[in-house]
Amino acid sequence: MVGKRKPGKRTPIGDRVQFLTMMHPDVIADIKQVAIDEQRAAWDIMEQAAKQLLKRRKSRRTS
Repeated sequence: MVGKRKPGKRTPIGDRVQFLTMMHPDVIADIKQVAIDEQRAAWDIMEQAAKQLLKRRKSRRTS
């Protein structure tokens, strides 16, 4: 059975790695709804939000 994937396992996209976090269920539901509305993956929504947060923090530190 070489090369068979376990059900539910996903192939990483690009150089991304899995990162586990915990959030309030309402926040998760809202993120999933945004992903559906924008026809994007929930991980993509979260990655974009994290990048925006990090960019804001970096700009505050250099100001």
